[in-house]
Order: sequence, then structure tokens, then C-alpha cells
Amino acid sequence: MTLSSHSPIRARWPVLALSVVLSACGSVPTSDAGDAATSTSLDGSSALTTSTTLQLAVTTSTLSPSATDATTTSSTSTTTATTSTSPGLLPGAVLVDLVSVTDGDTIEVRMPSGAVDTVRLIGINTPERGECFADEAAEALSGLLAPQVAMTSDTSDRDQYGRLLRYLWIGEVFVNEVLVERGFALAREYPPDTGQAARLAAAQQRAETAGVGMWATDACGSASTSVLTIEWIEADAPGNDHDNLNGEWVRIANAGAPVDMTGWVLKDESASHRNRFPSGFVFPTGVVLVYTGCGPNSTTEVFWCNGSAVWNNSGDTAFLLDPNGNIVATRSY
Repeated sequence: MTLSSHSPIRARWPVLALSVVLSACGSVPTSDAGDAATSTSLDGSSALTTSTTLQLAVTTSTLSPSATDATTTSSTSTTTATTSTSPGLLPGAVLVDLVSVTDGDTIEVRMPSGAVDTVRLIGINTPERGECFADEAAEALSGLLAPQVAMTSDTSDRDQYGRLLRYLWIGEVFVNEVLVERGFALAREYPPDTGQAARLAAAQQRAETAGVGMWATDACGSASTSVLTIEWIEADAPGNDHDNLNGEWVRIANAGAPVDMTGWVLKDESASHRNRFPSGFVFPTGVVLVYTGCGPNSTTEVFWCNGSAVWNNSGDTAFLLDPNGNIVATRSY
């Protein structure tokens, strides 16, 4: 999710114990939805269940007025913070003060040097502003964080927007993983920063299986009764993908009655590729191919008419969303 210009969610402090109750989207449920009652360790050995109350003990920390009033203007200067050796801190971690939460995967922090910087969480992606579960994801992240947050890095220091790329920790709790496991974020690989990719992918599998967060059938409103599935993604077009856009296509099948696709969306893992089906298009019983390039739509073919290739040859996920934003079908490769 790219950094947006909307007002940030301010951090709350001081705090002696952080009690996080994560719930789903809709009439309230789903980052990206769910509700049960067991809390578990986040060492990767077991999944969090819905409506879990997570008690995170944190050291009392009072930030200065300048920290709580800081704006979200990021610093693009080189990181000069010294790795902390505080007891209980993960090896190589840097302890920073939380300034604000911008959205579900971006925060502002005050570095040990005093500079305010923007941090993009590695390995996850949350819904874009205006999409179902965007607000819930931001609130979930805000609730998870403490006045002071530990950050660890992977391979890259910053992304193309100048943001620090980091994993976040509260004690031994892996914040990135919690967001995925609770269904507020998608696990997404951003090479070369893939050191925690397997752990995050496993967390997403648990979220999907449990049907929590964005994975609940009614996460964003009434669940669709349609029987649509994504059967295949032809991601690697013959020749140069960008020169052969219609060599990329997605095959979607309908095993039920015809469906009015007005308001339905086909998207990938990124923050930018969204294909809204033509208003009034009726998906017949059978198969429809959705091509990346341009062409005349028919009863069995839909053309996205995107200006560039959409599906990553190295791996991606297709999501089919109903008009409420619920995930009806997915397929990964």
C-alpha cells in the first residue's frame, strides 16, 4: 500500500499493558474478518482465533509533546540509529518511538537520532484507502503497537518511495504476522526482502482456513451466493508480456446460474491493478476469459484494457470480489 495523504491515526501513550481485541469487517467484520476466543503464542506454532484478546505487556513510556504532535512528513535521510542491546530486544533490532499510524502497513516513527521517518511493513499488503477493511487494518495496527516499537530489517533499507522497510515487534510478538493471521493484511513477497515470507504465507493460510478478517464470506457485507471460481491464470504471455497483453488472461468459471457482474472486481496482489467488470455484463453458466489487453467484450470474453502486464511471472494471486468487496474466489501460482 502506498503512502496516502489522509490524516494519520495518532499513537496512544503512556501504556502499561496493551490489550488488543481484533475483530472482523462488515457490519463489522474483516485486511483485509472473524470471531472466537483463544489467545495463542505467535511463535509460528499456532494460529490466532477470532475475537482473540491479546495481552501485550510493554514498558511504560512517555513521549514528548513533539513526538505526539509530529506530522507524517517522512525523512529520507540515511538511517543512523544504533542497534539497541536492551534486554529482551531481538538481535539487530532498533527501538523507536511511535509517532502515528498512517494506514494498515505504514507508520511514522521517531528514530533514536530524533528524526521522524516513514516505515513500510515488509511482507504484507493491506487494503487501499476506500476499500473494504482499509480502516479496520489501520485500527488493528494502531491497537497492536506500543509507544515504543522494535524494528528489524531484511535485505533492503528503503523502498523506491524512500520509506524504511522493516518488520515490527512488540516484545516477541511479530506484528506483521498478527495482521496477516487475523485477516487484516495479505502476505506478499517483495523480493529481495523475503526472509519471513514462509512464516507470513503460513499465517495467511491459517487465516483463510479459519475464515477470519477479509477471508470471511460476509467480511464486507452480505455474502454472495454465486458459484464463481478462478480456474487458471496465464501469467507468462508469449514473448514480452508488455508487448502481448492479451497473451495474459484469467479463466473464471461459473457453476451456477448467470450472474450480473456489475460492481464485481478482478485484482492482483498489488495496490494498483483493479479490473471492474463492465456494467450490465452477465456471466453465463460456463467459462469467461478476462484478458489484460484491449478488445471487444463478448458474452465469454472480457478485456481489461490495462496499459501494461498485470500478472507477475514469478508468482501472484488473483482475487475475485463481489460488489460489497467480499472475496468470492482466489487463485495463487
